[in-house]
Amino acid sequence: MNDDQSDSSSSTSNNVSSHKSWLGRLGQALAGAPKDREELVEVLRLSLEQGILDQNRLSMIEGVLRVSELQARDIIVARSQVAVLQRSCSVWDLLPTIIETGHSRFPVTGESRDDVIGILIAKDLLPYLTRDGEPEFNIRSLLRPALFIPESKRLDALLKLFQESRNHMAIVVDEYGGLAGIVTIEDVIEQIVGEIDDEHDLDEEGYILNRQEDGRTVVKALAPIADFNDHFNTAFSDEEFDTIGGLVANRIGHVPRRGEATDIGELRFEVVRADSRRIQLLAVQRLEAAESARQAQ
Repeated sequence: MNDDQSDSSSSTSNNVSSHKSWLGRLGQALAGAPKDREELVEVLRLSLEQGILDQNRLSMIEGVLRVSELQARDIIVARSQVAVLQRSCSVWDLLPTIIETGHSRFPVTGESRDDVIGILIAKDLLPYLTRDGEPEFNIRSLLRPALFIPESKRLDALLKLFQESRNHMAIVVDEYGGLAGIVTIEDVIEQIVGEIDDEHDLDEEGYILNRQEDGRTVVKALAPIADFNDHFNTAFSDEEFDTIGGLVANRIGHVPRRGEATDIGELRFEVVRADSRRIQLLAVQRLEAAESARQAQ
């Protein structure tokens, strides 16, 4: 046998030995079944090291495990961020909100914002927009039943409920029965597979995205603090944090949920989009403007 064959044989033997060693560790870990989530994740990460799982698959499995621990309150779209339609509006009055937001489903409210009477699917309005003259429009005839859940609803149970009820949106209510916010099936799935962008999501290359009618400016959380300072004429230090999202998360003290807000300097920061790991979008407003808007409500 020549040297090449000998080296190849030795290498193969080492690989087989290493594989058997890893299988032995895996077998030992599974023999008595993992005692907790941490042990299970350790076994899964061993499989990543050995090339049995890739990083994407491992992330998805960890996402499934995470979903079983999260509640609706952890991913809720806060009340202040929910675009609702009023029962009393005509079809033409509804269109500006639908066009501006690009959403496909909307809670419809009655006497107050807390009085959610059903869900309107935007495409159901199309037949009323093709007729000549003023369409005979009754929004109640188009409403789908709303799915109401408490803030404590576990996400794995919510996902099953979405499947069984064929709903894509749930209305989250607080302890008094008022509107706390909404959760969509996409929000739950994103906890497993990561962010899902669609054609209506903001995809501009810059960090400063747009200025809203209420005076707030939507900013990517990954905006470098230096760029943020240039745009807003601020002087936040970038010695400890590189991004504005890192600065905001540090001030709040944890990874914030959507709707959480904090004041830093002369600015108010509200989380517009976030997952369980990081902030994605922030709405920024001068404190005096934010206070004026609050008093006007």
